[in-house]
Amino acid sequence: MYTKLPAEESERRIGRLQEMLRQQALDGFLVTQNVALYYLTGSMQTGYLYVPADGEATYYVRRSLQRAAEESAVATAPLGSFHAFGATLAQRYPASLGGGRQARIATELDVLPAQTYLRLQAVLGKAADGGSLSGVSSNGRNVELVDGSALLRSLRIVKSAYEIARIEAAAEVVAESLEAALVHLRPGVTELAWMAALEYELRQRGHIGLMRMRGYNQEIMTGMVGAGAAAAEPSYFDGPAGGRGLGPAAPQSVSRRPIRAGEPVLIDIGCCIDGYVIDQTRTAVIGELPDDLAQAYQTAEAIIRRTAEQLRPGTRPSALYAESLELAQAAGLAEHFMGYGADQVRFLGHGIGLEIDEWPVLAAGFDKPMEAGTIVAVEPKFTFPGRGVVGIENCYLVSEEGARPLTRSPERLIRIAP
Repeated sequence: MYTKLPAEESERRIGRLQEMLRQQALDGFLVTQNVALYYLTGSMQTGYLYVPADGEATYYVRRSLQRAAEESAVATAPLGSFHAFGATLAQRYPASLGGGRQARIATELDVLPAQTYLRLQAVLGKAADGGSLSGVSSNGRNVELVDGSALLRSLRIVKSAYEIARIEAAAEVVAESLEAALVHLRPGVTELAWMAALEYELRQRGHIGLMRMRGYNQEIMTGMVGAGAAAAEPSYFDGPAGGRGLGPAAPQSVSRRPIRAGEPVLIDIGCCIDGYVIDQTRTAVIGELPDDLAQAYQTAEAIIRRTAEQLRPGTRPSALYAESLELAQAAGLAEHFMGYGADQVRFLGHGIGLEIDEWPVLAAGFDKPMEAGTIVAVEPKFTFPGRGVVGIENCYLVSEEGARPLTRSPERLIRIAP
């Protein structure tokens, strides 16, 4: 099924962004990143979207203009010569970029490559002496590029009914695929072979094959499957469990290690449908877990249930994280919570949507009260070096009635007969 972004979704999102621009006295927003282009236009073709604080947005496309015109919910135009892009914008938007006045244009400096920033600065307004962000171009336009990444990340926190439906569809695909793949989980099968069986099921049901992340140098496969000691190996991945991986060039997720009876198998997987992702974790074991690992898993379930009880509009994400630390400490598991030693991460969960690592983060410092329509993944996990990782992860929709689970897989320790 080929799903297009409804025009009213694009109009609503751009309208909200324009309200934010006016509140911060910004003249416009120059959108460059694929995910943001898709979020605002419904297309991911190469180019730039300019959103003025007032008026109609324009999507300037280098390639493919034809496809962008078919997909985009906003006006499209050829990018033409990049060197003339500044003049093109000034001619189209004289109120904000013409007449030699100072213009403050936001863009996504958290993900914009430095080389691209410098090229944009050159065509919009040459950099002033000293390397500042503001400058005066040769044709008299004064342009200042400012960081607008927080605007876009904040804009995407509250999900529409359309977005919620996409994430629910992804959750259904994960649940069905996991159930189908579990028949292949047996002693001796490698992590890689079992993950391949799971990914086959996911792809058959429409998973696009990747999970997007915003963080610099952060990558994610379809997920992380790790058994025993391999799951507990530290990794560069900014999460509580990275996995051994297939080598230094892919130092996360599955390895070629055989899965053995009596050890925890961490199944931290996702799925992307129409750009929107779900993230869930289940713990499996062939036979039975050792008593201390079983107790740690039960603690993870207790933390996620307590967190779900508190997920409602007005709750501070930082408070949820603080309480999870207290619960882990009370269970005598603080040193194992969300990683181990220097590799512990400092969060309990994260927002989710078009990217895995959206706002809000359930962590210290995120004190803005949550709003209805926010979707968060809550993932309490415990790492035991040399032995494995146990835990659980569900996605929840924050609503006035409380937390509504979007994850469909049964919330249980998966026990498989040896």
